[in-house]
Amino acid sequence: MLSVERLLDITSSPRRWRWSVLLLLCLLPFAVPAQISDAKVEALVEALRLSAPPVGADSELYGDWAIKPDNIVRWSQRCLDQDVTPEQFAADRALARQVLICVMGPVLREQFADSNNEIVAVQRAAAWWMTGDPDQYRAGATDGYTLRVLEAYLRFF
Repeated sequence: MLSVERLLDITSSPRRWRWSVLLLLCLLPFAVPAQISDAKVEALVEALRLSAPPVGADSELYGDWAIKPDNIVRWSQRCLDQDVTPEQFAADRALARQVLICVMGPVLREQFADSNNEIVAVQRAAAWWMTGDPDQYRAGATDGYTLRVLEAYLRFF
C-alpha cells in the first residue's frame, strides 16, 4: 500500500512529475461522479410511458405518455425544429419518444446533478413531468406516481 508520506514524496519530486500525472489519471475515474447515460434517459422516458394514465377517446391528452397538446407543439418545435400536431405525436411512437428523450434528458441530468442520487433524480424528474415542480416528488398524489415511475425505471437495470 502506498503511504501518504510516499505519495507526497513522489508527487513533490521534480524528477518524478510523471508519477504525479499517472497517479492523477488513475484516480480521476473515482473523482468524477457518475453520469446519467442516454440509456438511463431512455429508461426514464419508457417508465413515464408505462406509468401514464390511459388516454380515452374523450381525453384532452395525447399519445402513450398522455401529454397536453400545448406541450407537444412547444416541445416538438424546440427538439425537432418543426411543428408536430398532437395527432401526429399520438400516431408516431418513435417520433414521440425522440421528443421526450430531448425534453427529459436535461431534466433528469439536472436532478441528478442537484441530488447526486439517481433514485431521487428519477423521482424528482417524474414530479417535474407530472406537476412542473420537482420538489413535489414526495407530496400527495405525486408521491405515489413518482414511486410507480421509479419502479418501472428500475426494471431496466
